[in-house]
Amino acid sequence: MTTQTETSALPPGRQRFLGLAREFFQLCKPRVVMLIVFTAMVGMFLAAPGLVPWNTLAFGTIGIALAASSAASINHLLDQAADSVMERTRARPLPTGQLTPFQALVFALALAAVSMVILAVGVNLLTAVLTCSALIGYGVIYTVYLKYATPQNIVIGGAAGAAPPVLGWAAVTGHVTADALLLFLIIFVWTPPHFWALALYRQPEYARVRIPMLPVTHGSEFTRLHILLYTILLSAITLLPFAVGMSGWFYLLGALVLNAEFLRLAWGLYRRYSDILARRTFVYSIQYLSLLFALLLIDHYRFYIAGLLHRVTG
Repeated sequence: MTTQTETSALPPGRQRFLGLAREFFQLCKPRVVMLIVFTAMVGMFLAAPGLVPWNTLAFGTIGIALAASSAASINHLLDQAADSVMERTRARPLPTGQLTPFQALVFALALAAVSMVILAVGVNLLTAVLTCSALIGYGVIYTVYLKYATPQNIVIGGAAGAAPPVLGWAAVTGHVTADALLLFLIIFVWTPPHFWALALYRQPEYARVRIPMLPVTHGSEFTRLHILLYTILLSAITLLPFAVGMSGWFYLLGALVLNAEFLRLAWGLYRRYSDILARRTFVYSIQYLSLLFALLLIDHYRFYIAGLLHRVTG
């Protein structure tokens, strides 16, 4: 990335271009998209008995990344009014006026169109259709309706966010299996404790913009109880890949360690609330999902990796 000092030394036209590029990049919610793309890629690799064909991996990853970026941009556009009030979002490109709503709309539609062409032509039609459904589910249905309609918004809307590994699986196989749906289930159940931890310490902001997040409508204690219950359920569900033979002991042992820490944080949050602990739980939940899917990936290729190491060292 170009630093501020380096940018200021550039010609004015180049500075404006780079500044605009940064704002469009932020419109894509890059950190969220990175996690989406990673879980989609894990879905691809788990669906393949060996290595994923390079064209499927490349076109699938690029197409899903562009679609996720489009959904994020639509979310920015439709949430502009609320974002301008909430402290954590008021510095986004639209509330600050760095980009106009028309620019965001054109950008989002262009990303969506390109992603659908890439997936339909370069991967397969099923992946394109499923990705389009997830894009509409998050970018429109969740943002426009669910988010403001019910305190269960993040539970129902979590289906769109849980789709990436299914998209990756469909990209490789051309269909959706029970194993792909198990990956979907893990993210679906992970989403509420992840997002409610954030909603707890941001509760005044959500109340100010009248978004009925669970802490706003049912209070802190009720939300903390449900974070704990969902974390217990998540801990059980994440053992299923081992139980059904999808993964081995390496994954199981790692999952047990990750679950123990998540449960410890959820239990501590339920027993004695603090904003610091809620923030720590939210941050850990992101690390948890990333590491869990990394364990699935490493476990899937453990014999392949061992064979390569043996050939290199032998």
